[in-house]
Amino acid sequence: MSSNNILIDDGDACALIDSGYHAHANQTLLLLQHVLDGKPLVRLINTHCHSDHMGGNAALQRAYGCRISIPVGEAPAIAAWDDATLMLSYTGQSAERFSYDDTLSAGDRLQLGGLEWEALAAPGHDMHALMFYSGAARILISGDALWENGFGLIFSELFGHAGGFAATRATLAAISRLQIDTVIPGHGAPFGSVGRSLATAFQRLDAYERDPVKLARHALKVMLSFSLMIQGRMALAGLPQFLATRPIYGDINRRFLHLSEAELGEYLLRDLARAGALKLEDGWLLAA
Repeated sequence: MSSNNILIDDGDACALIDSGYHAHANQTLLLLQHVLDGKPLVRLINTHCHSDHMGGNAALQRAYGCRISIPVGEAPAIAAWDDATLMLSYTGQSAERFSYDDTLSAGDRLQLGGLEWEALAAPGHDMHALMFYSGAARILISGDALWENGFGLIFSELFGHAGGFAATRATLAAISRLQIDTVIPGHGAPFGSVGRSLATAFQRLDAYERDPVKLARHALKVMLSFSLMIQGRMALAGLPQFLATRPIYGDINRRFLHLSEAELGEYLLRDLARAGALKLEDGWLLAA
């Protein structure tokens, strides 16, 4: 459920891109302590400010006093700690409040690890997201704009705001014009099959544009799987209340699926079990 944490070593100091989910902050700190081996962590950069990418920011800020840089479009919500914009209670997720030191915009250039990186706009999954590209090394740090087998949920379309599909397509097209040997995504292992991954992403986007209900069904399953990973297990009898108290489920269901509360729960359980993402044991739902 945590994003990848990408550590860039400058020799005498290091920078980190994305800090993961806050429930994993202690593990993140231990991993960093091991790999830093006494070097200071001087900077923390976020590709975007969803809870699974910025949830460790506060803990790292306390531990290292590192400078925190966020995409400029995320700054108002972070400064105000706007729960609604950050989609925290709305999705049943959480994050510890942190302060940022500066912002990054598309076109900004950073010197990290002996390489120059350009910040690139990556709207779609998050309309304010950035990617980071090194032309010299032919590496793209893509956040959730491109994974090996897809991309992050297109939230704006799920919430009834047009433009998310077009933004996602523009981001994928921009990636296709780069010279890339390696993509380091926000989730999953780094990969080099960029052409294949882009083809998969465009095919998935085409399918969602033709039938947005497919996006809605996928989104609800992803959200419940994430919650199960957070909680570890959930009483089957408590699922209806869980879904009713996380507004994202009801909103997406009313907009796209039009199922009763009972039908929605049954659908999610059936499809997640079929996909091997959960299992039922003695009245408990367990993340598989």
